[in-house]
Amino acid sequence: MSQHNIREVMKGLMAEWGIPGYEDRIAARLREALTPFTDDIRIDKIGNLIAKIEGKGTAPRKSVMLAAHMDEIGLMVTKIEPQGFLRVTRLGGVDPRTQVAQEVMVHTKSGDYVGIVGSKPPHLTSKEERDKAWSLDELFIDIGMPEEMVREKVSVGDPVTIRREPMELQFDRISGKALDNRASIASVLECVVELQNLEHSVDVYVVGTVQEERGRVGAGQAVYGVQPDIGIAIDVTFGEMPGSPSDATFPLGSGPAIAVGPNIHRKITKGLTETAERLEMAYTFEFLEDDTGTDAWVMQVQRAGVPTGLVSIPLRYMHTSVETVRYSDIQEVGKLLAHYIAGIDAEYVEGLSCYLKD
Repeated sequence: MSQHNIREVMKGLMAEWGIPGYEDRIAARLREALTPFTDDIRIDKIGNLIAKIEGKGTAPRKSVMLAAHMDEIGLMVTKIEPQGFLRVTRLGGVDPRTQVAQEVMVHTKSGDYVGIVGSKPPHLTSKEERDKAWSLDELFIDIGMPEEMVREKVSVGDPVTIRREPMELQFDRISGKALDNRASIASVLECVVELQNLEHSVDVYVVGTVQEERGRVGAGQAVYGVQPDIGIAIDVTFGEMPGSPSDATFPLGSGPAIAVGPNIHRKITKGLTETAERLEMAYTFEFLEDDTGTDAWVMQVQRAGVPTGLVSIPLRYMHTSVETVRYSDIQEVGKLLAHYIAGIDAEYVEGLSCYLKD
């Protein structure tokens, strides 16, 4: 797989669906992408995909776990109304304001059905209704079938996802659904390709984690199975846009955002920073005083503790159907990870055993 192909793989992942608890299609595509690099790929009991890429040298070797979550936000059918309208609840951080007039796919045992998210037109609403955003329980899905057929085809509990094809924008931008976190999966693939040109002495575990969007369920279980010496989460962060706070957002094209904070091991932050500077790569710091909102939060505190880092990709319009990234940031994150991994040896790992000393 060439680096050019990774962009197309990412767009394929964006077009596919995989909400919390239904990540199997994404896992299958990720397995296919990783097969040229390793045949040691498995799915654990909770659904995480775990691929091992061995380092050089005699076993046992130190190990690094790269975690990028596979799931996207979505919906689930909770009720079938008279005339066949569907009511839904959220799986993950769905913002109801972004759901009005969306095209969706209702995934059932009998097949996938296109639907639309409907709402009352403004002509039929009161002034009070027009002045506020719709809540999720006020919206409904119309799949255009008679009620009897809807009740035959659709069941309570069926998953629902946004229907949106990836779009190529100007100046290296890509937009669409599920870039949170398919962009990070692409970065990990970029890392794996770059590692083919480097020597590394550590085993690398590529982990596509599950159910991050509903409580970061998968990453903790993966750490127990892999038992890595170092864990790095790869995710997205807030891209700069009109009205956004300058101290919490990052311009597209600014390169990797390297996390700093108590959830993150200082020596890993230092190692990533020094690697970026050695590569003469643009980067920014993301200061996170509390919960990072990523897999890093749970990876750090598993077993006896795992030295953990976090690298993020700037992304605009998070948790909408038009999330937008610049692909060069994805490439730079992959390159940074690969060169950081290539610099890890047993002495470096030993130095991470003390969290408090620089």
